[in-house]
Amino acid sequence: MDQTVTQQLDALNHPLRSEIEALRRLILSTVDGLTENFKWNGPNYTHHDDDRITMKIHPPKQIQLIFHRGAKKLEQPADKLISSGRDLLSWRGNDRAIASFKSLEEIEQNESELRQIVADWIAVTH
Repeated sequence: MDQTVTQQLDALNHPLRSEIEALRRLILSTVDGLTENFKWNGPNYTHHDDDRITMKIHPPKQIQLIFHRGAKKLEQPADKLISSGRDLLSWRGNDRAIASFKSLEEIEQNESELRQIVADWIAVTH
């Protein structure tokens, strides 16, 4: 985990810090080659310097993982980029999806499916 991200999170004193840390560990341990930084006011994960997963931590009622293809608008694919995560993902276009978590228990219960989503997302957006 990136120390700069840890320091920025320390300064926030976020009420869902345990959930943030669990998601950080899960994401970074799922796919080799991911880099963590702090962007858009939360932890962000890049693959080959391309933004792919961003953690939305405000407002502090829940934590959202936003699966995307970067900040630039790209042509929409005809179908959703991945088929995994039917129960966890809310789609905002065929190339952008959101998974929301309100508790550590919710993250732990969905760990296997979330790992599959992360792996599939990185595989199709590299």
